Amino acid sequence: MKLDSQPERAPVLRELRGLLRGTGFRQLLTVRLLSQFADGVFQIGLATYVVFAPEQETSPGDIAAAMAVLLLPYSLLGPFAGVLLDRWRRRQVLFYGNLLRCGLVAASCTLILGGAPDWLFYLSALLVTAVNRFILAGLSAALPRVVEREQLVVANSLSPTAGTLAATVGGGGAFLVQLLANSQGAQDTLALLLAAAIYLLAGFSALRMGRDQLGPDDDALAHDLRAALVTTGRGLLGGLRHLGQRRTAAGALAGVGMMRFSYGALLVTVLMLCRYSWDDGGDEGVALLGIAVGVSGAGFFVAAVLTPWLVTRLGQLGWYVCCALAASVLVPALGLSFQPAPMLVAAFVLGFVSQSAKIVTDTVVQSSVSDTFRGRVFALYDMLYNIAFVGAAGVAALILPSDGRSPALLCLVSLVYLLTAALIHRLRRAVSRETAPPRGTATSRETSTSREAATGDATAAS
Repeated sequence: MKLDSQPERAPVLRELRGLLRGTGFRQLLTVRLLSQFADGVFQIGLATYVVFAPEQETSPGDIAAAMAVLLLPYSLLGPFAGVLLDRWRRRQVLFYGNLLRCGLVAASCTLILGGAPDWLFYLSALLVTAVNRFILAGLSAALPRVVEREQLVVANSLSPTAGTLAATVGGGGAFLVQLLANSQGAQDTLALLLAAAIYLLAGFSALRMGRDQLGPDDDALAHDLRAALVTTGRGLLGGLRHLGQRRTAAGALAGVGMMRFSYGALLVTVLMLCRYSWDDGGDEGVALLGIAVGVSGAGFFVAAVLTPWLVTRLGQLGWYVCCALAASVLVPALGLSFQPAPMLVAAFVLGFVSQSAKIVTDTVVQSSVSDTFRGRVFALYDMLYNIAFVGAAGVAALILPSDGRSPALLCLVSLVYLLTAALIHRLRRAVSRETAPPRGTATSRETSTSREAATGDATAAS
């Protein structure tokens, strides 16, 4: 039966308006927007310092090494941070975490101006990234505390996507700020100072929410930090066991990890193309990188608008499968020319499908994981995200030539997207069998979608 799009679109818009009327949701969204805007500024400042500095002959291996230094240490410790997130008041994490990032970014500025060794700069950037993982996991774990359960799909469409768009705008702001300086060092410093100022605003904006508003519940709080650290290992195992009992959530996480791997490999490809193939010695490469970030952000925005509507038509996992399949076809179709125009179209498509898959994954995890374990599971989620990203950079370093043109890597990425589609399709069929009504019961597309939206509870009960 063909569904009328207008009646479906209207409830989504009503839910969106209802979300924005919620004071708690608006306050949490403000913290996210400011934090991720500053993230975008910081990341562009870091990228231009590492990749585009004239005195550095950057290779794919250099980019992979930088990603490993910045992401792997925290990735391996991420689940332990999740245990602390389930014991610390999340509003305080947002407040103190952003203040700490402000100080660390300011320290990075002094290192650039003072000509300090690169390892000191990387250490400072590593600490900023580590705190950032606390902030993002805390924001995701806190979201169900400010919205109703039935609003989670729309909330996950708006909130993380709006944060990603804020990061994109922040990256554009960094490019604009850098135009005010004459030297590379001064450009990077100005961008980092802007990031520090926005981190400070983000920290104080968290104080608009109540101390206990974002949880966790009082019975989950550990007043003795030493005791909390001693039980971290047990808590990690408990979080893994809890996730293991939620097959749909675990499968969605595996799929999003595979898509993140693909996205990371393509990001390194675009960086090398901008640095060497699309740059004639001026600022063309940096400009094209900025455009790529912008069109990818446009894809995130479109995903936020369309995903709730498409989920009502195809179901959460059905739309997930469509995203992975589309990417598997369009990556080689658009990328094998290695020309700027089709690659920019590919950046939009990948932004769209990646954010759509993340919206679905966030909703599945939040719906099927109890609040007591949610911080740990999102920290595991974060660890998977980072390891997949760094692994992709490592694989790209082994395959990519210095100019970034590698048909073999694009074909590998296309295959990973195809395998992701197969994995999620198999998971969807298993879930449909488990939640199928008794024989003879009438079903409809809307009923099937409703069952899939409640998959987390059905899986937990099984």
